[in-house]
Amino acid sequence: MSRGDEGRDTYREFTEAVNMKPVELSKWLETDESKQVGWHKGGRSGGGESVGHESGRKIINLLRRKRAELSEGDYRHMRKVVGYVRRHMAQRPSGDVRDTKWRWSLMNWGHDPLKR
Repeated sequence: MSRGDEGRDTYREFTEAVNMKPVELSKWLETDESKQVGWHKGGRSGGGESVGHESGRKIINLLRRKRAELSEGDYRHMRKVVGYVRRHMAQRPSGDVRDTKWRWSLMNWGHDPLKR
């Protein structure tokens, strides 16, 4: 597979996994729910931003850029997002997920499982 094919596949998978618009994701990242979920590099007591929250900010940046402007590092992050969304979706809890940390965590990564 050529480099272009791989990039095209990654871009397509990323845009399928991320179903939130940049403005929508940006507003979500401002909420208390968004800030209370996820793994923190320094542990919970280490404070700071969770990995997913940081990823959400990167996703907004990626969505706002033209494909021609994307770097290899950008594509690496896109693949990370796709992997996270796929793994997390496979762990969907039963019942109403509207107000769950499972959903909130996915939303930090740009995917709202309640959207069709």
